[in-house]
Amino acid sequence: MAKELNLTNHLLTAMPGMGDENFAHTVTYICEHNDKGAMGIVINRLLEVNLGEILDHMKITCTLEEVRKRPVFFGGPVQIERGFVLHTPNGDWDSTLPITKDLGLTTSRDILQAMAEGAGPTKSIVALGYAGWGKGQLEQEIKDNVWLSTPASEAILFDTPVEQRWQTAASALGIDINLLTSEAGHA
Repeated sequence: MAKELNLTNHLLTAMPGMGDENFAHTVTYICEHNDKGAMGIVINRLLEVNLGEILDHMKITCTLEEVRKRPVFFGGPVQIERGFVLHTPNGDWDSTLPITKDLGLTTSRDILQAMAEGAGPTKSIVALGYAGWGKGQLEQEIKDNVWLSTPASEAILFDTPVEQRWQTAASALGIDINLLTSEAGHA
């Protein structure tokens, strides 16, 4: 019996020929992958809003300029009005999906309140929306060569400049993504 593919805590790098504009040139961190499907957060596409605007909308007071200026990411096309915080370390938040012993995905207001007070997680990505796949959909997309997958690293997630994450994630596999083509070869 074949081992089931589990891409939790992996990065999916969109191949150059990605036809879905939601995911063209993206890197998506997979937060959960099981027999029901998968969900992830795009980590390299910024929205034209900052965290201060989100906090104001939620009526959370924040006077810390470095927090207010933080970028907000397009996490994916599903539930774009819903906020997600991908962070390390895992904390004791009201609604957190633990992904690894150090990394979690939190959807509750208390993490944003803590961030506004300067007491949030050490490293984080704030996103609106998420990427979702139904049962077997991601596995088929992998077979169809839509994505490159590699184990995630906190360096790519949190330390690599946003505009370099697509190339950096592919280069973790030893691939120069700029040399790949969307054309399939035929013998």
